[in-house]
Amino acid sequence: MKKILLLWLAIYGFGANYAWSQTSNSPYHVNWLRDGAITAGAIGASVAGSLLITNKERLTEADLVGLDRNDVNRFDRFAAGNYSANAEHTSDYFFYGSFATPLLLLLDDKVVQDAPQIFLLYGQAMSITGGIYSLSAGLINRKRPSVYATDAPLEARLHKYGENSFYGGHTAATATATFFVAKVFHDLNPDSPARPYIWAAAAAVPVTVGYLRLRAGKHFLSDNILGYAIGAGIGILVPELHKRDSRVALLPVSSPEHDGVAVVYTF
Repeated sequence: MKKILLLWLAIYGFGANYAWSQTSNSPYHVNWLRDGAITAGAIGASVAGSLLITNKERLTEADLVGLDRNDVNRFDRFAAGNYSANAEHTSDYFFYGSFATPLLLLLDDKVVQDAPQIFLLYGQAMSITGGIYSLSAGLINRKRPSVYATDAPLEARLHKYGENSFYGGHTAATATATFFVAKVFHDLNPDSPARPYIWAAAAAVPVTVGYLRLRAGKHFLSDNILGYAIGAGIGILVPELHKRDSRVALLPVSSPEHDGVAVVYTF
């Protein structure tokens, strides 16, 4: 987590320096102060969530006594007891590799001239995804499928992150990265015949990660579905909300019962 945060800070530092001194024709509008504050808040949420995760009470052997996979809801029950170290390691290759996929955008001349702004948005998207995941995993206890795996090594069942099943962080982060790439390519190349293939690849990679995490016993199906939806949504919405001619906006909403934010689309 610390290495990832340092990466985002380096991206934003470079982008900010460039943004103050260059005029861009980017289709995206980036306000360094506003977007910097949003990203700083997301990074802060990631740090806070990481502390919550670190301070969670670890499972003990006593917790495994009487553990019954039938206690898992019917939708997810089939995955209870899954465990595969190979699937876990393979998922990591796709997970970490996805972080570099936005670099492929540099093969497009339209991206190169606006790279600082685009990579600022990428850093923001990943920071938001990381913040939401870290807080969720830190505040919500849900045993991983591998905890139910009686044939798995004891150290795997009692892993320090054994109750971080909710929700699929690997899937979410991968989806953010790949869908961000597809969205930016889509915006900058409206007439490209490659757009459907880019979107298909963007969708397939996090599906692969989710499947591998399911096989590995790290997450249930519902965890991966939620992670996929959150990650893809952020990967698409962050560039869209920064488009100069976007029809999508975030607006505050207030009622006697609650305050919040609504996503509004203008026809």
